[in-house]
Amino acid sequence: MKVLIAGGGTAGHINPALAIAEGIMKRWPDAEITFVGTPTGMEADLVKRAGYDFEPMKVAGFQRKLSLENIKRNIQAVWYLVRSGSAAKKIVKKVNPDLAIGTGGYVSGPIMRKAAQMGVPLMIHEQNAFPGVTTKMLSKHAKVIMLAVEDARPRLDSGLDIRLTGNPVRADVLSYDKSKAREELGVDDRPLVLSFGGSLGARRINEGMSNLLVRSSKDGKYNHIHGYGRYGSFLPPLLKDMGGDLDAGNLDIREYINDMPRVMAAADLVVSRAGAITLSELQAQGKACILIPSPNVAENHQYHNAMAMVNKGAADVIVEADLTGELLMQKVDAILQDPEKVQKMALASRNMAITDAVERITDIAAEILGK
Repeated sequence: MKVLIAGGGTAGHINPALAIAEGIMKRWPDAEITFVGTPTGMEADLVKRAGYDFEPMKVAGFQRKLSLENIKRNIQAVWYLVRSGSAAKKIVKKVNPDLAIGTGGYVSGPIMRKAAQMGVPLMIHEQNAFPGVTTKMLSKHAKVIMLAVEDARPRLDSGLDIRLTGNPVRADVLSYDKSKAREELGVDDRPLVLSFGGSLGARRINEGMSNLLVRSSKDGKYNHIHGYGRYGSFLPPLLKDMGGDLDAGNLDIREYINDMPRVMAAADLVVSRAGAITLSELQAQGKACILIPSPNVAENHQYHNAMAMVNKGAADVIVEADLTGELLMQKVDAILQDPEKVQKMALASRNMAITDAVERITDIAAEILGK
């Protein structure tokens, strides 16, 4: 059994692809899996590290903001697009897959479309509440479109075979116990806030969180773990300038949170962006959250992801344009000072979780292949 998988550009497309590959290998140990991705994207490194075959393909997205640099990038993107059909055909012929699975990103479009045109059954996985351009483009070619959240269904054409599978979530996220996590972290009975803006950091979240961090260092009301990211090194000096005590025992401020399953399990409230995989992990852990969607993503899909949780009573949302330190403190206090509200939001979050996404996806693959 040979499977061709394409997804790239961001961890939100790559990690689900790797989780699906792992599920396929667990179910069919003799399967041969080949990934297609851009040669310079993060997928090239991650896929090779995971031990799968990798076929590079040059594809680039179009830049929407007009500038001389972006015009050059768009010309290059057009050149790659013109050549993508023949490049995709060569890869499909070489791999000769029994099944093709796309998880989004620019590279997924041409290779998945060509595979379908060459008679390969196609499955598409959409991680977000608002389907991306690639998913919409490929949907008419796919045997099955798999959704992470039900909110995406009305945004796709009727008459398609659409299944709710959820997003694959790491096993360690599913299994970490809250009390064990708090014990390992040395966290006491005070509420624990976890906040982060991703591995690179989000400047507005770092700035918005500064008021609460400084206040917590003085009043000790909450425990707080905050990840400021690679580009957030300005935060510790800023907190000192604001009179904050970085040595306060209830604060844990770090560049990168490399034990996310543990700290997420320990948290009572999470403040973060609204990336699809992050939200699936928060739901799996049953966490109340305040979401600050990134405005710098295609089709504003993080806002739609966030609203899917807000509409279920699992989250509050702050649009980045409205974000201030004072507003963030008000919302954190409004939730954490009402234990019943925390519990209700956590339960609503947990009720949204789909913890067997990989099993659902491999069941669909088995159905399509008759295995």
